[in-house]
Amino acid sequence: MGMVKTIGKIVMQVAILILISIAMNFLAQWLHLPIPGSILGIIVLFTLLKTNIIKLTWIEQGANWLLAELLLFFIPAAVGVMKYIPLLEHDGVRILIVVISSTVIVMVSSGLVASQIAKRKERKLS
Repeated sequence: MGMVKTIGKIVMQVAILILISIAMNFLAQWLHLPIPGSILGIIVLFTLLKTNIIKLTWIEQGANWLLAELLLFFIPAAVGVMKYIPLLEHDGVRILIVVISSTVIVMVSSGLVASQIAKRKERKLS
């Protein structure tokens, strides 16, 4: 019975996250905002968590499950690339250079930001 309860809890938490996502996509479209609904959803969810309107425990297991299965969300995009084989044959090397360089830039900048945050936390604790 404990397993069913845990699965039900995760399903409800994922449903909450999906509802926030759908609502923010609708709001961004309705207000003609230049910000994608997904980014708006992240900002709203972060704000709700920081103000304790939504408790982390209310969405934590569902968010962890989504993160664990994140790779599955890229499969449709990878399959969709197959429609553009002629483009890849023509500009594939340039696209590959952009993808690799942007990935390196994101990794380096994320590492630097995380390092700075860790140093601030160390100073704060000292």
